[in-house]
Amino acid sequence: MTEPATEDGAAPVRGAGVPIIELEGVTMRFRQQTILRDIDLKIERGQSLCIIGESGCGKTVMLKLMIGLLRPTEGVVRFDGRDLASLDEREMVGVRLRFGFVFQMAALFDSLTIFDNVAFGPREHNLFDRETLEKVVAERLQEVGLPLGLEHKKPAELSGGQRKRVGLARALALDPEVMLYDEPTTGLDPIMTDVINELILQTQSAKKATSVVVTHEMKTVAKVADRVVMLYPLPRLRPDEPQMIYDGPPDDLERNPDDRVRQFVLGEAGERLRELSQGRE
Repeated sequence: MTEPATEDGAAPVRGAGVPIIELEGVTMRFRQQTILRDIDLKIERGQSLCIIGESGCGKTVMLKLMIGLLRPTEGVVRFDGRDLASLDEREMVGVRLRFGFVFQMAALFDSLTIFDNVAFGPREHNLFDRETLEKVVAERLQEVGLPLGLEHKKPAELSGGQRKRVGLARALALDPEVMLYDEPTTGLDPIMTDVINELILQTQSAKKATSVVVTHEMKTVAKVADRVVMLYPLPRLRPDEPQMIYDGPPDDLERNPDDRVRQFVLGEAGERLRELSQGRE
């Protein structure tokens, strides 16, 4: 059945008014360890969301839930209004083609050339003929500021910043609607960190993509985020306390009344040294 056109005659936007990603009552456990507890989160189309928090509080797990690499122990994860748990494998492949995932430390295939790394996704899904694929790879490498001739090298021959940019080019090769970034600037110097931040902004602007960035880097938050969510480690929360202790604009982080938020943003130890000495990780 064809959906009715809008009043001005334009075709309706798919999922208009529906969050592109939604987590409802999501809890994630690995054996007896609970990583995420009762998370509610809606991400609108075109939004740039940064997820911050201490190591081990579930940020990367949340990304993997969004793309369906993990299924929640409890609750529902929806993409474009559809419950990911209800989709069969063929439908999940279609969903994942709408995502780009930039992994920690780029996670390139060491045995493949840079060309083959970037071409990996389109080849797996038979998206292009050879000539078109060569053009797409060249365009994506150019978009992330990598020079001609680099596509014949192996990842070990590249600098850390170049590998990060290849990882971004590989994610962009599928022309995704949603970009997921897992610590995209880890291990980079300040200049290269800013280069990656600029590329995240350019990708969102040029592709009209939704961005979800997991990061510890507050300069990244200040530069790319229009919304920030902060998670807190469950072992240091009471059972009745929410795990998401901040959800709002980046400008309000430093003046937030919650000491835990301000201390994280400002990099202050606060009570953590005493807690660590008591074995409260």
